[in-house]
Amino acid sequence: MAWTNLPPHVDTVSWGQNGFMNADGRRASYHHGNLASALEEAGVELARGGGPDAVVLREAARRARVSAAAAYRHFASQQDLLEQVKHRALSMLAQRMRAALAAVPQGSDPGETAVARFKAGCRAYVEFARAEPGCFATAFRRTAAEPPPVKGDPGMVGDEAFQLLGSLVDALVDTGRMPSGARPGADVAVWATVHGIAVLLLDGPLRHLPQQVQDAAIDRTFRMIVDGLACTSVDEVPGRAGD
Repeated sequence: MAWTNLPPHVDTVSWGQNGFMNADGRRASYHHGNLASALEEAGVELARGGGPDAVVLREAARRARVSAAAAYRHFASQQDLLEQVKHRALSMLAQRMRAALAAVPQGSDPGETAVARFKAGCRAYVEFARAEPGCFATAFRRTAAEPPPVKGDPGMVGDEAFQLLGSLVDALVDTGRMPSGARPGADVAVWATVHGIAVLLLDGPLRHLPQQVQDAAIDRTFRMIVDGLACTSVDEVPGRAGD
């Protein structure tokens, strides 16, 4: 692998049995301003190319041009690096959603705007999965380094994409497009549906459909979600307040 834009004090190096070596065989030294960040960036690129199983600490160290021993000073295990890359992937997903929401114009009808933003956020979720399948898979990989859930937070509250979906559901309630009695638990149902079609398109049988048919299936799914959230029969909505 060729390395470019090296700092002036760094000799041309290659990876050897004992780490990075200079052209004359001497061990090379390279000092990162922030090695942890460099390893994390390398991990993200590994995830992008091969999913969570490709996030290997030694390979990240090689790409960051440091020894494995140096890498282990920042990440105690491969699982620790994978957990950090997982958080980065989740953040990338949320950023994709925020960008899509920012592009939705404010219409004269708040309810219509809320629906448009809801669909845009959901579509951005699915489009991230299609554009970044490796990072998407990594974002939802369970890791041994995953911290136990905090009391009152089953592991979802801290997920920014889940929070964004929840805020979009709240906007449907606030604008009268969804009955408030149907709100409890609706964000989880929305998340499950949006994530489900993303997985079916990515790794399931829907991946074989032509692009136009896939897009139609996405649109229909989102329309059905909105129609379902607008239901007036609260008695049929499990998990409502008072149950």
